[in-house]
Amino acid sequence: MSPCKESCCRVCSRGFYSCHWKHSSENKKEHACCWFSGVSLVSLLALCWMYICLVTFNDRDDVNAESFAKLKQWVNWFMVLFIISAVLTSYCVLLLLFALFQVALGEPLDLHWLHKILLFFGVVFITFGVVGIGLIWKQEWPIVPLSLQATAPFLQFGAVGALTLLSPFIFRGFYVAKGQCSKFLIAVAFIAVSAAIFLCPLYIQSPCLIEVHELPEKPKLIGHRGAPMLAPENTMMSFEKSIACGVTAFETDIQLSKDRIPFLMHDNNFPGFLRRTTDIKDKFPEKANSRDSANFTWEELQSLNAGDWFVKTDPFHSVSYLSEDDIEAARNQTIPSLLQLLNLAKEHNISVIFDIYSPEKENETDDIVKTILHSGIDRSRVLWLPPTKREHVKKIAPGFTHFYKDSEEKEGNYLNVKYSELNMADIRKHRSSNVTVNIWGVNERWLFSLLWCSGASSVTTNSCHILKDMDRPDWVLALRTYKIIWITVDIASIVIITGIYILQWKTHCFSHRKGARNTTTPDWNEKELAPFISSS
Repeated sequence: MSPCKESCCRVCSRGFYSCHWKHSSENKKEHACCWFSGVSLVSLLALCWMYICLVTFNDRDDVNAESFAKLKQWVNWFMVLFIISAVLTSYCVLLLLFALFQVALGEPLDLHWLHKILLFFGVVFITFGVVGIGLIWKQEWPIVPLSLQATAPFLQFGAVGALTLLSPFIFRGFYVAKGQCSKFLIAVAFIAVSAAIFLCPLYIQSPCLIEVHELPEKPKLIGHRGAPMLAPENTMMSFEKSIACGVTAFETDIQLSKDRIPFLMHDNNFPGFLRRTTDIKDKFPEKANSRDSANFTWEELQSLNAGDWFVKTDPFHSVSYLSEDDIEAARNQTIPSLLQLLNLAKEHNISVIFDIYSPEKENETDDIVKTILHSGIDRSRVLWLPPTKREHVKKIAPGFTHFYKDSEEKEGNYLNVKYSELNMADIRKHRSSNVTVNIWGVNERWLFSLLWCSGASSVTTNSCHILKDMDRPDWVLALRTYKIIWITVDIASIVIITGIYILQWKTHCFSHRKGARNTTTPDWNEKELAPFISSS
């Protein structure tokens, strides 16, 4: 490295880490090593938290909708959380990198007080985030271990690479550590972490570790409330957009009006349930906080705008990708009736699956069945999901395809479950038993890929326009090939780490002997020392 570049690196790393831009700090901090360990630990925590944010991105709409139900104000809270987490993680990792540069350049570690404060607030933020998921959105936790089936093989390769790159700094710390106890702790910690990283593939399981010819057929797509990333949810425009995605079924939510007309609306049973997706606050301010669909006539519901909110709030950050005509059409959507949706489904030979969200489900089931029968849709295309009065429905409307919400309730060959309620092995078992399994809440490619490898029959998704273009899972790897790659990477890393250790050990021994000679024979000149230096 040239003197100019070396000087620049020294100034940047020292300035960012210690805020001593002109010269090194003359103050030797007693706890510099402890603060370096703290920076490393917080960086690791931030990376783990960012990973959680990335995998829970699949459920961002659920998080925002639940926040709206509690706060009565639409804010894209998940995106706010995601951006703050990304900034925090970038800051911590950058701080750690500058600390490593400090070590490599032989500069003293003197963490500035401002960084200490920011690191403290970072830990507080991560703690509140973890506690928040545990208390408010605890249903999100299962997605983390599930995601490891998609990412663990690659995370292990990355961990091996990081361990290899960090080994010179660890060995340097080992050699400069004072006392046998410190050296022993560093050695034990390094060996334990290395063993865990090198051997963890023994416990990695993924349905995508299969031969390509064993890959099941692609799961069919069911449009969750239509195509809510391309148009306002539960509107005719949304379902029409989902047709272009090649969906085999429409998923929707049904409530009944005061005059017994079934209509499409998800939010229910909380004050102001129409406020998120309509302009109820402007049209009927006196009813804006109503929690019961039976308080509204069908005429009143039809007069509400059910699309302008989508353009204004842009819940999926997708409005900018729409044409001007689509944006204008979205602004003028209204609440559809169930009959309108059934007629669209009948026209395009598409099935319909739905939940009933009215307060009095038992009294309203008959009205919904009558509407379905009146539409003339092929009964086999009605995927009946509500468990209420199921036996009664079987009697008055034979021919419906009955889906069950979980395996305990199962009486037929059709299941509809959330992605976190069945493990991949269970899906394979059901498939081998000719049980049709639809998995709902699938919006990201990695999750769809896992379910594809596992043999899911279909998925309910917000992002049908993305998943329709997938010709195969994001990755499929034969188990034998993966084992060869894993062992090769581990061996290469061990060889490199061993070489680094030997090189640093020889350098340390040479420096130690040279220092001892300089101490014991201070009056020898270079000519007299030449034989000893050359011989060593």
